[in-house]
Amino acid sequence: MKNLENEAKRVLLGNWKDGFSVPCANLYPFQWKWDSGFIAIGFAHFDMDKAEKEVATLLDAQWDNGFIPHIVFHTKSDTYFPGPEFHQSELHPDSSKKYKSTGMTQPPVTGFVLEEMYNISKDKPATLAYINSVIDKVYHNHQYFYENRDPHQEGLVYIYHNWESGTDNSPIWDDIFATMNPPHYEFTRRDTTHVDASERPTNREYDHYLHIINIAKEHNYSDEKIAELSPFLVQDPLFNSMLIKSNEALINLYKMIGGNDDKIKQLTEWNTKSVHSMNTKLYDENLKVYVHYDLRNNKPIPFITSSSFSPVFANIATPEQVEGLVTVMLDKFGGEDKYLCASFDPTNERYNPKKYWRGPVWVNLNWMLYRGLRKYGYSELAERVKKDTIEIVEKSGFYEYFDARKEIHNTGKAGYGGGDFSWSAALLLDMLKD
Repeated sequence: MKNLENEAKRVLLGNWKDGFSVPCANLYPFQWKWDSGFIAIGFAHFDMDKAEKEVATLLDAQWDNGFIPHIVFHTKSDTYFPGPEFHQSELHPDSSKKYKSTGMTQPPVTGFVLEEMYNISKDKPATLAYINSVIDKVYHNHQYFYENRDPHQEGLVYIYHNWESGTDNSPIWDDIFATMNPPHYEFTRRDTTHVDASERPTNREYDHYLHIINIAKEHNYSDEKIAELSPFLVQDPLFNSMLIKSNEALINLYKMIGGNDDKIKQLTEWNTKSVHSMNTKLYDENLKVYVHYDLRNNKPIPFITSSSFSPVFANIATPEQVEGLVTVMLDKFGGEDKYLCASFDPTNERYNPKKYWRGPVWVNLNWMLYRGLRKYGYSELAERVKKDTIEIVEKSGFYEYFDARKEIHNTGKAGYGGGDFSWSAALLLDMLKD
């Protein structure tokens, strides 16, 4: 295990770019929002200064309205499309004047990341002082979500693009894309020059992705206009679970810092409403899991993904609900021939074990499930998730995502996407240290 730990550190240090990390070389040459959070957790174990800079640099790109973009373009690079010239974040009057970025966001992990950094820290007073210097920015980000992304005031915020979910090409979006007929865009893909095209979204899928961004750009990324006009408007259980978990973390940290009673009260109110809506609107009684809700077409999206289990990480589910979630996970995702936890239901015809979020195992979701299952008392299943995660990395390397089929790891290449991937290294390191 010591060798694996050293390898994880090597990956993290290799992807460090003086103030922030890239997820991996060439394929993702900029700073990504939720990647940076997970990366900071890994750095906290052996270089707290880098962990703090990682988060501070991300927060430095925050817009005046509290929004934090999903990509910050710190440097010029021709290895990634679509870049800053396509996104044109400057169209929004509140966008950062210092950094070019995208006009979309990603799961709000920064709150619980700060709490993880504090828990890991060997110098807690110093880490708490650092947290005190940045925590209000994270609070402002949460305020942005509840004030601009919750049109029905139900405590569930929406995403307006599949990239905001983090689960970019999941089969859950297929039916929404079927309602759209975007133009065929002329563009040059960069990702498929670094990674096998069979592991990536198709060009036609990219047409949909670019079309949604163009609609947002036509209206200068106005949240009001996006809510009115975007063909993609979804309440995502993973995104909202991360927000709820981060609310809870901010409450704990503000209590340690002292004062801020008004913010604690507001965070508590947000969470009470959010948890209630997660359990009444996004929990599917028949499937026994949490599902996505299509706000534009006003209906649930009845598919089971790894995101369906994410509420266990955020203390959202009741013990009875967790029992159902675990049964479904073991029944559909947990066969003896599979590693936990595939990103999409392996029993569904849309499952693809090699293609990005259409089936492969991701270390970040496994890390959340491991933490959540353990907290609910499912220590044996939590240990299996941890063991499976360590085993796939040991066998295949620090890849971006992995085949869930055990036989593939024994017979050929089973790590897909980017190699030497930062969050795979960071979160595996955290599991090894745990």
